[in-house]
Amino acid sequence: MSHVFHRNPRQQLDFAVRGQGIELFDQNNKAYIDASGGAAVSCLGHGHPVVIQSIKDQLDQIAYAHSSFFTTRAAEDLADFLAQRSPGDLNHVYFLSGGSEAVEAALKLARQYFVEVGQPTRRHFIARRQSYHGNTLGALAIGGNAWRREPFLPLLVPAYHVSPCYAYRDQREGESQEHYAERLAQELDHKIQELGAENVAAFVAETVVGATAGAVAPVKTYLKRIREVCDRHGVLLILDEVMSGMGRTGHLFACAEDQVVPDIITIAKGLGAGYQPIGAMLASSRIYDAILAGSGFFQHGHTYMGHATACAAALAVQQVIEQEHLLDNVLARGEQLRAELRSALADHPNVGDIRGRGLFVGVEFVQNKDTKATLDPVLKTHASLKKQAMQNGLLMYPMGGTIDGVHGDHVLLAPPFICSDSDISEIVTRFTRTVVQVLPA
Repeated sequence: MSHVFHRNPRQQLDFAVRGQGIELFDQNNKAYIDASGGAAVSCLGHGHPVVIQSIKDQLDQIAYAHSSFFTTRAAEDLADFLAQRSPGDLNHVYFLSGGSEAVEAALKLARQYFVEVGQPTRRHFIARRQSYHGNTLGALAIGGNAWRREPFLPLLVPAYHVSPCYAYRDQREGESQEHYAERLAQELDHKIQELGAENVAAFVAETVVGATAGAVAPVKTYLKRIREVCDRHGVLLILDEVMSGMGRTGHLFACAEDQVVPDIITIAKGLGAGYQPIGAMLASSRIYDAILAGSGFFQHGHTYMGHATACAAALAVQQVIEQEHLLDNVLARGEQLRAELRSALADHPNVGDIRGRGLFVGVEFVQNKDTKATLDPVLKTHASLKKQAMQNGLLMYPMGGTIDGVHGDHVLLAPPFICSDSDISEIVTRFTRTVVQVLPA
C-alpha cells in the first residue's frame, strides 16, 4: 500500500524512474513519448544537462533565502530576463511556486490596486465559462469549470462568468470572426454594466484555453475587443498564461500573437519546464507604482516565493529556449503536428476538431461530425484514450466535460519544444493508432 495520498487513490500508478529527451521510462524500462509534457510543463523534455548543471551550481551557492530578509541574484536575473521580453510595461515580476499561486496573487493585487487608488467598491471578478485558473479557493472561484467547482461552492467567493471564445461550438453559421468577437465583447460589456462598472475589478481569461477545453485559441480581434471593453470601464485585464505561455504557442507570451497587453499576466509550467516548481505574476508599472506610492506593501506572500534554486532553473530553461531558437521550432513543428493529425484522422467519424497554436494542440471527439453531438459521458472516452495511449507508449493529456463540465471529450497534446520532425510523425502514428483502437471507424 502506498502512503502517498495520490490525487486518485484507487489508481495503481507505475513508477517513473528515468527521463531522457522526449521520453520517460517506468520501472520496467518501458519508454513513453511524453507528448503532453505532463500537463504542458516539460517543454525542454527530460534530463537537459544545461538546466541540471544550473541547479547544481545554484545549490553550491545558496538554495533558499526567505524573501523578507534577502533577494538573490537568481531571482533578480530571471526577473530582468522576463521584464525585458514581456509585452508593454509588464515590468514587475512576482515569483511563486506554481500557477494557482500566481493567479491568487493576481486577484489579490487587482483588489489591492483599487483600494490603493481610492476605488474600494471594485470587488467583482468576471471570467469565462469552461475556464480553469487553478485549484486554490480564489482561483477555483473565478474558474468556470462546473465539475471542479461544485463540491466547494459554499467556500467560494462570488464570481461571474460570460461565454468562452469557442468558435468550433459557438460561432454562428455565416458569422464572421470579427462579428463573433464583437458579440462576445458586447456580452462582457453588458455584464460589467449589470454589475456596475464601479464594482468590477477585473476580467480574467486564459489567452488560449488549456486543460478544460483543449487548446481553444481566440478568434482574431477577440482579445483586442475585450481590451477595449475593459479600458472603457476602468476594469483590469488579467490574462492567464500558466499553460499557454512561455513559448508553448510559439511566442514567449501567447498574447503577443494577439497584439494585446494585459494589466497582469500569470505564467508557470513552461517557465521552469518541470525542473523546479515555479510560477510568476507580471504586473504593469501603473499597478506597481500605485502600490509603491500608496501603502508601499503588497499584502500577500508565500514561504517559497522567489526560491533561488527554482529561479536559477527557470532562467536556464529560458536561456536555452532563446539561444537554441526553439520558438521557431515550436511554430514549425506545431504546423506539422496539426497537418499530420488532420491528414491521418480526416475520415475518422469521431474526430470533430483539431485546433491550437504552436505545440499546443487539442483534438475534440464527437459522436457525429455533422451535428457535433458529443459522445456519451458515461463511456469516459477520454480516460480510455489515455489508458490505451500508455499501452502504445504515448503520454497525452485527456479531459472530459469539454463543453459544460459534463459533455464532451478531448485530448491535449503539448510535446516538448525540442521535438524533431520525425518525433512529431511518431507521435501522430501512435496517437492515430490509439484513436482507432478505442474508437474503431
